[in-house]
Amino acid sequence: MYLVSLPADLSADDAPFRDAVRRALSLNLSPEKVSFSANGQASLLGSLPDAKAEPLTVPPGYRELMQLAILHRAADRYDLLYEVLWRLKHGEAGLLSRASDPAVSRLQGYAKAVRRDIHKTHAFVRFAETQDNMGTLHVAFFEPKYFTLRRSAPFFRDRFAGMRWRIETPIGTASWDRETLRFGPAVDAPRKPQPVNEESGDLWKTYYRTTFNPARLRVDAMRAEMPKHYWRNLPEAAQIQDMIREAGAREQRMLESRPSAAPRFAERIAERRAFAEEAQPPLASLEAIKHSASACTRCPLHSGATQTVFGEGPKDAALMLVGEQPGDREDLAGRPFVGPAGQLLDRALKDAGIVREEAYVTNAVKHFKYEPRGKRRIHKSPNASEVSACRWWLDAEIAELRPRLIVALGGTAGLSLFGRQVSVTKERGQIFESGQARVLLTVHPSYLLRLPPEERTREYARFVADLTIAARVLSGPVEVAA
Repeated sequence: MYLVSLPADLSADDAPFRDAVRRALSLNLSPEKVSFSANGQASLLGSLPDAKAEPLTVPPGYRELMQLAILHRAADRYDLLYEVLWRLKHGEAGLLSRASDPAVSRLQGYAKAVRRDIHKTHAFVRFAETQDNMGTLHVAFFEPKYFTLRRSAPFFRDRFAGMRWRIETPIGTASWDRETLRFGPAVDAPRKPQPVNEESGDLWKTYYRTTFNPARLRVDAMRAEMPKHYWRNLPEAAQIQDMIREAGAREQRMLESRPSAAPRFAERIAERRAFAEEAQPPLASLEAIKHSASACTRCPLHSGATQTVFGEGPKDAALMLVGEQPGDREDLAGRPFVGPAGQLLDRALKDAGIVREEAYVTNAVKHFKYEPRGKRRIHKSPNASEVSACRWWLDAEIAELRPRLIVALGGTAGLSLFGRQVSVTKERGQIFESGQARVLLTVHPSYLLRLPPEERTREYARFVADLTIAARVLSGPVEVAA
């Protein structure tokens, strides 16, 4: 028998397993003649002899099963994967659909457990806000059951694109600096960095306790959904036992209390309409404007968006950049221009000699408008009524900042600032007087991302040229279009 020694964790690269499998198949070794060790130690039996590894094709179902099952900790996972592949190569074409087969059934169980572990990682990672030499950093310690960190991390990169974070686990570390996802060495136990926000753990506890319904308590179902394995790293888990003990008394108090009367539907609609139509008084500061905008219901877009995405930047900024609306990344992060278009804008500003951190960046519309397609949210341009409804917030930002120049990025920003449809291709690069400030019109960076590479290079240069005009305006007088 030959023994093939493999690392326990192949989450970063399954090439060692695939190479060993190709060599074993080239040697025509049946599953009884080869065994795989998942401890990374040297073989005590004979190693595989040198052989030319022949090209190997596998059914799509096998590849998906392998990529999941290989992340499990079961010692026999490599042997089972080789056995199933051997049988597929020797005539059992429908093997993967045979759930009653012991090897297939066990591998499917491993894959299911790994998928569940990835899901639990997404659900139970809890970040604490800390500080390092680069500023605010969100740190979490988590203990996945299997080697799933690399499969789980992209979710957090997409979900928290606008913040710096690090997830430490006994199988490795994942970190995101707003640009690059990196993986590092394992951390065996949670470290105790000094938290910046002491209330972050308390917020989870308050939320969990508030949403706990004693009348619907099912302890077994709760433990199945939130296995005890994960409790020690959940700030809210410390109060679970107390909540279970108190459930009966809390349910009785609920039964004895009088129901609270809900407002009639028509009254709620009237309240919303009154808020949308009333003349809002001037707000005292940019923070007050932002706080008020977070509860905005002036148009229907608030109902589908994750949050209001307000502007950000210095309160004394001489330059204001106005885009169209937040995209998917911005809607999740709560910050403007943090996705691909924002990264392109950052590069163009730098090439034009403008420091983004010295500009105020916002959007004409503060909520993400999209069309759901499966699991994706596809951008939809806001219509004129939605732009008009959100103009109040943009006017408030302009009045508070009083910028020397506003750059309108695209037609929607132009519509909001000029109150008319604009022709970006004909009017770009010109300076206009518009109400409270001078405005330069140019394209939106997302327009460049939709172009073919060769055309994108040419249009990017024009975009930088437009922004260079803005830089000149900020440094001296420039002619204003009629």
